[in-house]
Amino acid sequence: MIKIDVDMKKCQHYGQCVFEAPEVFQLDGDDKLQYKAEAPDEMLADLEAAVDVCPMQAISLRQE
Repeated sequence: MIKIDVDMKKCQHYGQCVFEAPEVFQLDGDDKLQYKAEAPDEMLADLEAAVDVCPMQAISLRQE
């Protein structure tokens, strides 16, 4: 399982992560980021892509 953390103090809600891993990241009706705190290991490539495209580098991953 992959643990996902978004530093909401850094996040500016650009939504680039949504394009890379829409199963995990979504923008709500107010364009604020919502995300799941964990995802299956099979999603690692998509999650790493989301980390890479985040302009604020607010996303971190941890495998357990």
